[in-house]
Amino acid sequence: MRGELEAGLSALALDPALAAPLLDYLALLARWNRTYNLTAVRDPHEMVGKHLLDSLAMHRYVEPLAARGGALADLGTGAGLPGIPLALVKPGLRVTLVESNGKKARFMREALRQLGLKDARVAESRIEAFAEPGAYDAITARALATLPLILELGGHLLKPGGVLLAMKGVRPDEEIAALPEGWEVRAVEPMAVPGLAAERHMVVVGRVGEG
Repeated sequence: MRGELEAGLSALALDPALAAPLLDYLALLARWNRTYNLTAVRDPHEMVGKHLLDSLAMHRYVEPLAARGGALADLGTGAGLPGIPLALVKPGLRVTLVESNGKKARFMREALRQLGLKDARVAESRIEAFAEPGAYDAITARALATLPLILELGGHLLKPGGVLLAMKGVRPDEEIAALPEGWEVRAVEPMAVPGLAAERHMVVVGRVGEG
């Protein structure tokens, strides 16, 4: 697993030395998953590509945020994906992991404690009820919902100039066409995930007039 992860990190232009803390997170996830069913992916080898590298494929989109100590809310994060891997590879990025499921929230709190992630925290809340309006430079969601629904649930969290960084599979043209009034697409870019043949796209959405 280490070799596969190090090769994947290199392919993503990340330091292969980051494999160590990422594997610590993976080991914790695999252990808890046996009891609490946190993720449908059971095999730790599969988790390297489908969870870690898939999450980290978006790292360059949060690089400017990390450089200035910006805040990212990871909505419906589940077991902490992509938020925990991003927090591990981007020191300075302030990550809030928003998740309503109590078991998953407990796992993430333990993971943050064991991994020493001081700039990340867990918000055990439904997204629409999370009362930190205008507090975030960016929100992200991985396999959560359609673009319009993500904005409906979590758009209130973005500060002026803030953006949604939505991780999608195939290019979601129908979802883009259905964006609510006041929102516009800034970019749709293909992402390559090492070891995964599946299509991936990053969709960047912001408020009209703020781009």
